[in-house]
Amino acid sequence: MEKRSILTDKAPKAIGPYSQAVTAGGFIFTAGQVPIDPATGKIAEGGIEAQTRQSMNNIKAILEAAGSKLENIVKTTIFVIDLNDFPKVNEVYGSFFKDNPPARSTVQVSRLPLDVKVEIEAVALL
Repeated sequence: MEKRSILTDKAPKAIGPYSQAVTAGGFIFTAGQVPIDPATGKIAEGGIEAQTRQSMNNIKAILEAAGSKLENIVKTTIFVIDLNDFPKVNEVYGSFFKDNPPARSTVQVSRLPLDVKVEIEAVALL
C-alpha cells in the first residue's frame, strides 16, 4: 500500500509538521481544517457560520487536489469550542451534503488552533 501526501495552494498551508491530507488504501485522510482563507491567510470573519463554510471549502479544495470530491466523504469529525453553536454549524455543514451525507461525529473541545471556533476533518474515497 502506497502513501502519498496531498498539497494544494487552494487550502491553507499546514501550520505544523503534517500534510493537508494523505492518501492510502483507496482513501483520503484530511488533516483538521481550520477556517483560514488560503487567499488571505486570515481566519474567516462572520462568526461560526463563516468559519464552518471556510473549513468545508478547504476540505473540498484538498479533496479535489487529490482527485476526489465532497460526495466521496464517508466520515467527518467536527470539533467545536461551544456546542451551543451546533445548530448553526449543522445548517452550514448540511448545505454541502444535499444527498447521502457521510457519517459524522461532533465533539466539543476546550480550545482549537489559532483560537478558531471550529475545525473539521474528513475521510473520503479516492
